[in-house]
Amino acid sequence: MLKPQLIPKTPFFHKISIQKTANLSKTHLIFHAPLLIFSYLCSHFQIIQNNSTMLSTNDVGLQYGKRVLFDEVNLKFTKGNCYGVIGANGAGKSTFLKILSGEIDPNNGSVDMEPGNRMAVLSQNHFAFEEDAVLNTVMMGHKKMYDIMIEKDAIYMNPDATEKEGMRAADLENEYGEMGGWEAESDAATLLSNLGVSEDLHQKLMKELTGGQKVKVLIAQALFGDPDILLLDEPTNDLDATTITWLSDFLAGFKNTVIVVSHDRYFLDMVCTHTVDIDFNRIKIYTGNYTFWYESSQLMASQMANKNKKTEVKRKEMMEFIQRFSANASKSKQATSRKKALDKLNLEDIKPSTRKYPFIHFQADREPGDQILKVTNLSKRKEDGEILFSNVDFTMNRGEKISLVGKDSAAINAFFDVLSGEKEADSGTIEFGQTITHDYLPNENTAFFANKNDLELIDWLRQFSDEKDEQFIRGFLGRMLFSGEEVYKKSSVLSGGEKVRCMLSKIMLKHPNFLLLDEPTNHLDLESITALNNAMTEFKGNMIFTSHDFKLTDSVANRVIEITPNGIIDSLMSYTDYVKSDNVKEQRAKLLLSVNA
Repeated sequence: MLKPQLIPKTPFFHKISIQKTANLSKTHLIFHAPLLIFSYLCSHFQIIQNNSTMLSTNDVGLQYGKRVLFDEVNLKFTKGNCYGVIGANGAGKSTFLKILSGEIDPNNGSVDMEPGNRMAVLSQNHFAFEEDAVLNTVMMGHKKMYDIMIEKDAIYMNPDATEKEGMRAADLENEYGEMGGWEAESDAATLLSNLGVSEDLHQKLMKELTGGQKVKVLIAQALFGDPDILLLDEPTNDLDATTITWLSDFLAGFKNTVIVVSHDRYFLDMVCTHTVDIDFNRIKIYTGNYTFWYESSQLMASQMANKNKKTEVKRKEMMEFIQRFSANASKSKQATSRKKALDKLNLEDIKPSTRKYPFIHFQADREPGDQILKVTNLSKRKEDGEILFSNVDFTMNRGEKISLVGKDSAAINAFFDVLSGEKEADSGTIEFGQTITHDYLPNENTAFFANKNDLELIDWLRQFSDEKDEQFIRGFLGRMLFSGEEVYKKSSVLSGGEKVRCMLSKIMLKHPNFLLLDEPTNHLDLESITALNNAMTEFKGNMIFTSHDFKLTDSVANRVIEITPNGIIDSLMSYTDYVKSDNVKEQRAKLLLSVNA
């Protein structure tokens, strides 16, 4: 049945009177009005439905004590669009999603959901379903359908069920069928398989799964049953590139409303039609994905700084940027929706960003020579004898930036520790060229900020600088977004993101021509990730790095090496090509067979 609330009131009849009745007499209109209205609904219902507001906030505000997270938030989230929520760390992105879901009540204002709609939320509790079977956990995503299934099955299993209970079961069966219940198990199994959860795991209990597998099951739970509104908080955490690509494609074709928080710019660009920016206690919706928001706001800021450029020239420049960006849209539903939105965009809607970006720039003191790095027959085992990696052989050439990938993060961490000299290999050799000076950003940096290194930030950084002058150190910290009294904070109380910015500062002061970076984007906000991405792209030296950030990896790496327990897959190609390569998949399968042999 058509939902009356989807039909605009006055504008609807106004359109009919203009488009359909201009040449009709009053008598003719009286007899034919119902037919005209029905015809209009049939031909335009999809448009009405797609433009409908699924979720809205009205004067929403939230504060903790004197700290105001946001105030007077008035937003509308419409059908067919995907909204990427961005903001600095601590701005309240996850909190905003909790307000939308009803998990947290705002101090004032309200959140209104269109009657009859169903909302699904990605669970953040990875241990909430430990005693439930994997397949059942997915179907619990549609609570009403699952509750009906449990109730009717209980009646069927009861040999003493009354006639009234039998009638109840029949009614439930009918309702279950209308909801798509007959396909529920197969739909759930398909979602799981597409997310990389193999069929042999579907009947296992959740407590038998690894952490990464649990994440995939909870994503399947949120997607199950085609919810009208889907809320996802950091859905790509702990996902491999193949699964992220599948999820991106799924959401890009999703017909309902998606609101997502993510630090993954590739993912945001793939799925989002709009960007929800939380900044300075305000939340605003902008047309376009993250890259459009970033580049357009940067262009606008540049134009505002250029007082001499004429308004007409600036307007033309911005219009050309919008058209160029719009022309790159793919054929997916989300990309098509984004293109339509961009085509209707007013220049007045584009605002310069107030975001602050750290200054990250890697400048080598010495240009590397022709001999960069040679690794021969490198291997390493865990203390229990399990092989982390073996038979690692490669020679690195000038200008190469290698992305290191693999299924086992512990193996990658160990490989970086061996390359940097922090640990010894069980066998093999590592030969850096005579001109090479390398520095290392480890994934685990606690030791750099504890015990004797628990210093005030200004003294912490001074120990790594040849220039000891306080004004220089303060200036350097200021460019990395540590200003004022922050330079006197103890290093041990820094947040995860602040510690990574300090470690990057340490590397910049050393001026190496070879970088070893193990998950450098961990704990960083989007602004810092963007600045780091630009710095890695512009770096003239060599580097070996690993990162879960797809866009960073794809834009920086010109070579990909996958580490396995029985050798490597060495690919001279972009990361996107590597993920899609059938040849790489064949090589991986052969290495896996040799491991299991």
